[in-house]
Order: sequence, then C-alpha cells, then structure tokens
Amino acid sequence: MMDSPMLKLVVCVKQVPMVSELPWDSKTGTLKRNMAEGMMNPACKHALEAALEIKNSHGAHITTLSMGPPMAEEILRESLAMGADRSILLTDPRMAGADTLITSYTLAHAIAKECPDFDLILCGCQTSDSETAQVGPQLAEELDIPAVAYVKQVEIAGRRVRMQRESDDFLETLEMDMPGLITVSTAGYPPRYVSLCGLQLAFEAGDIVRRSMDDIGLESADVGMQASPTRILDVYSSIARKKNIVLKGTPKKSVETLFDQFGDKLSGVMAKDLKTHDHDRNDDDREDE
Repeated sequence: MMDSPMLKLVVCVKQVPMVSELPWDSKTGTLKRNMAEGMMNPACKHALEAALEIKNSHGAHITTLSMGPPMAEEILRESLAMGADRSILLTDPRMAGADTLITSYTLAHAIAKECPDFDLILCGCQTSDSETAQVGPQLAEELDIPAVAYVKQVEIAGRRVRMQRESDDFLETLEMDMPGLITVSTAGYPPRYVSLCGLQLAFEAGDIVRRSMDDIGLESADVGMQASPTRILDVYSSIARKKNIVLKGTPKKSVETLFDQFGDKLSGVMAKDLKTHDHDRNDDDREDE
C-alpha cells in the first residue's frame, strides 16, 4: 500500500510594529514602520502553530511567506526556528503601500509561482496593525479556492479538512476539500516557544528565499500604492469625551430623574428592563426600612 503524499502547507505571516501607536506619513497614509521594532503578527503565530500541529500529526512541508521590507526576514527566521521548512520574502520597494486587495493579489501570484501544488494555505484571522481581516478571504478569491475564516480547530482526513469555529455563540463544524484556505482564530493553537535548538536550526537552514516583483511576473502598474484603489483620507486617534451631569433634589427624585433620562442606556448595559415607577410598596414602607 502506497503512503499518502506529504501535505504541502503555506503559512502567510506578516511583520507588524511592536507598539500600537506610531507616527503616520500624512502624505501616503501609511505607518512609519521604521520607527519601531517589528514582530510576527500574533494571529499569524496561531496559524503557524496550527500548521506545525498538522505537520506533527500527518507529516507536511511548511513554507512561510511574507511580503514586506528586508527587515521582515526576522519573522521568517523565527518561523524556521518554530519548525517551518522553507521561507520566502517578497520584498521590493515598488510593492510598498499596497492595500489589502493588491496585497492579496501579489501574494496569490507568489504562491502560484513558488508553491503551485499547495494543499492548504493558513493565515492569521487579522493583523494587529490594521485589523481588516480581508487578506485571507481576498487571497482565496484570487486563487479561486474555498476558504473558511476564524477557525479554532483543524482536522485532516485524506483530501478533506474538517474545521470548528465559534460564530454568533454557536460552535460550527465545517468541511472542505483541498486545496483551500483557512484563517486561524487566536482562540485556538497557542503558539509554542522557540527553543535554542530551533534557533540554531533556523540559521543553519540557509538563506531566506527573496523574490521581487519581477520574479513573480508582475508589472509596476500591478503592485504597490499606485495599483491600490483604497485611499486613506485621514488618520486620527479617537477621543472619548465625558460630560458630567449633576442631579439635584431628594434621593428619590434624583433616582427617578436618572432612570427617566438614561433608563434605555442602563437597560442595554445591564440587559434588563429597568422599571422605576411600578412599585408595590409605598413611601411609608421605605421609611420603615
């Protein structure tokens, strides 16, 4: 009996800033990423952990793929240290500033060029620097493959993937045939720590494969900010403003005024229908308490 072929997994990872607030370039509407240290996007780590557990259970070859500046090589080294087998960095100044649509378009071309016989693509459910959750589904659309988002548990059975995810307080179980794509929720697959042995293997694994726009067969008009239909008009931090309201009068009158003016909001927060005027007890009863 012949052994089943080894699964070929692609994990898309992204380098994000370590801090939540960075200066923005007002002309381009993009983060000044060189002003902070980078790290692997947390949700991408969960996706990589899911791939590693599939590898441990079924046998698989894992390719990690990232699109970013040369410094993004750091997270690809980290992915190798965790257990990935091969890493590819898409890096080209002409790719900078791409929105989610053009990012997924670029990644799709890179996967078609470098990993044409993939079985499953795994992505983080979203990134900490933009939180759009769009690249995974858009990438599946570009590659014309089925996709499931926010997966918390994955099982492989032959050429089929069985997944669980939580949606609207329900636990869903779904199946799809490979090849396909999933985005992994941070509710499952807590990432492993990188061991010293893993770090040594990461640097013995050889160079990270680097690919430019030309290597994957794209033109300047196809990539980067110039090809992106999204335009950021303004970036600002939201400010919560508070207004103090003083209720005057007796305690009873103040409470009645509070519920008259804000009863709907309080009911929504407490998930209860608050009624303040329908009492069985009279004022004399209250005085006796």
